[in-house]
Order: sequence, then C-alpha cells, then structure tokens
Amino acid sequence: KSSKREWKPLEDHSCTDVPWLLLFILFCIGMGFICGFSIATGAAARLLSGYDSYGNICGQKNVKVEGIANSGLDLTHKKYVFFLDPCNIDLVHQKIKSLALCVSACPRKELKTLADIQKFAETNGSTLCSYELQPSEYTTDPRAAKLCPKYPVPESAPIPFFHRCAPVNISCYAKFAEALITFVSDSSVLHRLISGVMTSKEIIMGLCLLSLVLSMILMVIIRYISRVLVWILTILVILGSLGGTGVLWWLYAKQRISASAVETQIAKDNLQALLIYAISATVFTVILFLIMLIMRKRVALTIALFHVAGKVFIHLPLLVFQPFWTFFVLILFWTYWITVLLFLGTTGTPVPNEEGFVEFRMVGPLKYMWWYHVVGLIWISEFILACQQMTVAGAVVTYYFTREKRNLPFTPILASVNRLVCYHLGTVAKGSFIITLVKIPRMILMYIHTQLKGKENACARCMLKACICCLWCLEKCLTYLNQNAYTATAINSTNFCTSAKDAFIILVENALRVAAINTVGDFMLFLGKVLIVCSTGLAGIMLLNYQRDYTIWVLPLIIVCLFAFLVAHCFLSIYEMVVDVLFLCFAIDTKYNDGSSGREFYMDKVLMEFVENSRKSMKEAGRGGGAEGRELKPM
Repeated sequence: KSSKREWKPLEDHSCTDVPWLLLFILFCIGMGFICGFSIATGAAARLLSGYDSYGNICGQKNVKVEGIANSGLDLTHKKYVFFLDPCNIDLVHQKIKSLALCVSACPRKELKTLADIQKFAETNGSTLCSYELQPSEYTTDPRAAKLCPKYPVPESAPIPFFHRCAPVNISCYAKFAEALITFVSDSSVLHRLISGVMTSKEIIMGLCLLSLVLSMILMVIIRYISRVLVWILTILVILGSLGGTGVLWWLYAKQRISASAVETQIAKDNLQALLIYAISATVFTVILFLIMLIMRKRVALTIALFHVAGKVFIHLPLLVFQPFWTFFVLILFWTYWITVLLFLGTTGTPVPNEEGFVEFRMVGPLKYMWWYHVVGLIWISEFILACQQMTVAGAVVTYYFTREKRNLPFTPILASVNRLVCYHLGTVAKGSFIITLVKIPRMILMYIHTQLKGKENACARCMLKACICCLWCLEKCLTYLNQNAYTATAINSTNFCTSAKDAFIILVENALRVAAINTVGDFMLFLGKVLIVCSTGLAGIMLLNYQRDYTIWVLPLIIVCLFAFLVAHCFLSIYEMVVDVLFLCFAIDTKYNDGSSGREFYMDKVLMEFVENSRKSMKEAGRGGGAEGRELKPM
C-alpha cells in the first residue's frame, strides 16, 4: 500500500516523529544535569585547580575530611600540584602513583640533593616535602626519605590552565609511550621514529595542507568536467600507481647501492622501509589493475550520473563546505564531552583508600552516570552526522524537484536547514538512535574481545569476531537505509518508519540499478581518494628523500597518507551522498510520472539518457532486461 501512495514532493510540510524529538531533548537535559552535577560537587575546581593526596584543593581553603590527616588545610597561597615521583606511572589504572602536594611554585631547575630541596624551600617559600615536615628538618629527619620527593627532582613547569607541575623533559614518560605502542620492541626505534616526526614537522604540515588543496581541486574538477572525469581518474590512477611503484623501486635500488658507503642505523631503517613500501605498492597496483579490468565495461555508465551530480554542485556550491561545518560542530561537542568526562573523573565523595590517602568516588545510582555519558557521545555524534545527511538530502531534493532551476531558493542549503529544524529533528533523532542501538553492542563486544585477547579459546574468539562482523554489516545497512529514509522524509514529509519502508520498496524494485550505480560510482570515488593519497604520498617521498640521512620516513609518511585519506573521504563522501539522493529521486520520478500532461518528469535529460544506456547494456548482457523495461517508461 505504501508503494502505491501518491508522492507529492515539497508540497506538504508537517512535523515528523515529535515524541522522539521530546525524548532526545529529555536525554540532552540529562547530559546537562551530569555536567551541572559534576560542577556543583566541586569537580570543576578539583580538575582545574588540582588537589593533593589528602583531598585538599590547591589555591583555596578546604573542609576537614574525617579520618584523614593533613586534610582541611588553608592552601590559598599554594596553587600548584606537585608529584613527589612524577615518573611512577600506573599503566593499568592510568594514573601517577605518587604522593601529590600543593606547592606555591614548581622547581624550575633540577634539584639533586635534599640540601637543594631545602634551599629551594627557604628561597622560594615552596615546600616540596609533605606538610608535616618543616624545611629545617629536610636534612635531619629520617622520615624525609619517604615524605620528600625522589631526587634528583626534574626541572618542571606548570601546565597552562590546570596548575600541575609537569617535568620539562618528558623522557620519564617513555615507559608509558612504549607500553602504548606495543609494536615497538626496541626503545631506540621509538626514539628515532619520534625524532623523525619532529624533524619533519614542517613537511608534514605542508603535505597535509596539500591534501586539503587537492581535495578541493578534485571537487571543482567534478563540477566542471564530469563527463571526462571518470576516464581522467582511471588514467591518472594507472599512471600514478605505476609511477609511484617505479619511483619506490628506483629509490630502493639507489639507496642500496649507496648503503655500503653509509653504515648508519637510520640508513638501514630507511632501506628496509623502502623495500616494504615498494613491495606493498607493487601488490596494490596489481590488485587495482585486476579490479579495473573486471569493471571496465561498467565505467561508462557512471559518466552521466556524475554529470548531473556536477550540476548540483554548480547550483549548490555551499555543499562543498558541509564537511567543515559538520566537523566543526563535532569538535565542539567532543570538546564539551571530554571536559565533562574529566569532571566526572574527579567528582564524588572523598573516601580514604588502602594507603591512607583520599580518593573521590561516586556511590549509589550516580556511579552509572558514566554509561549515560558514553551513550550520549554515540547518540549525539550520530545525530549531528544525521543532520548533515538530512540537510544534504533536503537541498538536493529541492534542486531535483524544482522544474525551473532559476526558481530555486537563494540558498537551498539554508532552506533545507530551516525545514530540518522546523519539521524533521524528531526523524533525525529516531534514525540516529537506531544506529546507536547497533553500535553500542558492537563496541561492548570489541572491548570484551580486547580484554580477553590471548585468554579465550579459538571457538569463543571466532564467535566474538563473527558477532562483531555481523553487527558491523547491520550498522552499514541501516546507515544506508537511514540516509534514503531521510531523503524520503525530505520529499514527502513522512515519519521515519513510513519513509524507511517507502525507500526500501523503491530500492528493492531498482535493485539492479542500485548495484550498478553503487558499485561503479563508489569505485570511481575510491579512485579519487587513491589519487589524492598517492599524490600526497609521492610528494612526501620526494621531499623526505632530501632528509634520508638523518630522518626516518616511516611515521611521517604514514601520518601524511592517513590525513590525506581522511580529508579526501570527508569531501568525496558528500559527492557520494548527492549521487545516492539523486538516484532515489530519479527512481521515484520514473515510478510515478510518465511524461504525459500533468505527470511530467522532473529529471534531467542527461540522467534519462544514463538509464537508457544502462538498460541497453544490461539487456545485451542478458541480465534483467525485462525488469528494466518495466521500470522505465518512455518520455
């Protein structure tokens, strides 16, 4: 019945899924309550000003904690937290296992003996030993061995805004860094990698900027030369893959010849890295050629669709900047979320631990606020991404179903945002909640798999991986269906379930077209990402080649390539989204219009030619010719 319902694009606007909007607002109020609770209980002051091991907040008067000595002190003039042994890090609980004190100044130079610590206290008025020791007792009292800092005391400086004394030389945190980077077994390798990044930081920043510029240029090229873009991308990727592989093998051969003259560890590491890069590039090039050989007959089918999508970007240039706006909003929310998370880490009531010091713990139902906060991270992040999808869908729907393009709104993007805020926030909240329901179990299973790594048997490991894989596939399918449901909502202003059902029926009826367009179109966009990554990586290889004698390439090149792929994905995902929205609009157009008087087509002529060519190609291949003939009515 739903598939026979008459679609009336942009003719009716009504509020959709209002109960879900109210539920989302209540959930956000709960998130605000967590933030307010953590600030009201003093967590903000403890986070920003810091506190010692006795529960005293530095820089203010404190209240006595029952059963804890040295609590309730007036530390108005002692504004900095100082750790007696800052390099004693507990990797399991992720905290510093050291007595913390409030001091009036951080030691700005290394103190090698107790006499130096005593002199520092007498000169600067900053006592670095526990409160019960007077500076005059530092060198005479036997308790000083436990109550004074481990010497030599490293030079330290206060962390801006957080009033913690941190060692200037971070070498004492090498153990922590090496524990995080488990693939590095030799600490000297880690040090050389880090030094390579620091030495090449200007080149890394320049190459990251280059990837951003290349992505913008590719979007401009898609707008204006979409007819030849597919073939240009194909040829450039072929040449880029061959050229990149050839350059890597040439550099490897050149450095292998010169390696006998320079027997340094850095030269050996670079030679080994070049060999790995060259072999990987060769395997990647062979696989890419095989895929392009298989899909060569379908490449031409995407040209017309890319051309229509290019017209959309010509009329809606603000679509190019959608990734910036979404990323900016996500960064603002993630900053807020991390800040509240840090507040929660210091909130609660003071209780003595087994060592006689103070810890702040939440008791009762309040300790479950962590889970609520984590769910809020996933749901609100998905909500922001869904708002972007709805905004893009609304703008493209406005373009497609406006017969006279000169009658388009002045800014279709802002018009789409206005419709989203006024009518469809509930639909976005419901769709993002469904993704959250699938994502949370998958993340829990991934956490269990990580914790049980090496402990579970082969059957349990296989079952866990299978469940994680199934949930991942379900999440991807639901994300694709949600995006089409948002498009249906933008067209006909129906609620989420009705829109999802209508979109699903349309997609099933056009299964062959969906498969062809998604396969070839996504592959072409993937080639665009590969082109940007290869261009940025090749530029990085040529620039880093001038520093090969004193810089390791591995980490700088990996950082640059990952950033280039991320940037290219953000930009080209918008293009992919536009293509998907255009296709659903076109499928609805061909289903409910036949070109007769009163039922004229909305579609672009080029898009109609694309479908005609697609139908002929499928008939020639003997696949689904009858279905295509039933789908497409003559103009």
